[in-house]
Amino acid sequence: MAKYQISSIDRTFSALADPTRRGVLLRLKEEPGLSVSELARPFSLKLPGMMKHLDVLSDAGLITRTKTGRTVSVNLSVGPMQEAMAWLERYESLWTVSLDRLVALVEKDAD
Repeated sequence: MAKYQISSIDRTFSALADPTRRGVLLRLKEEPGLSVSELARPFSLKLPGMMKHLDVLSDAGLITRTKTGRTVSVNLSVGPMQEAMAWLERYESLWTVSLDRLVALVEKDAD
């Protein structure tokens, strides 16, 4: 069996594959510094479930956690997202060309 190291971009895309984790990131974008309990509240998750999601996001480097007393605050970390966007931008021309062709076809049919 071959062993391989999982890259940081693999961890980022894997973390982003889950809708709950994407929801957490969106919430943190709108309300930075929320506590873990505040983050868990709108999701139908108990604290242990939310902690598992936060562990995945933290392992991917997408969030940072800061403990003050008994409260853990969570914030976004933009580095991995910038790396993922740079990777996607390399392939943008592939879908842009297809979309341009689709627009031309629709406009031709409209005439």
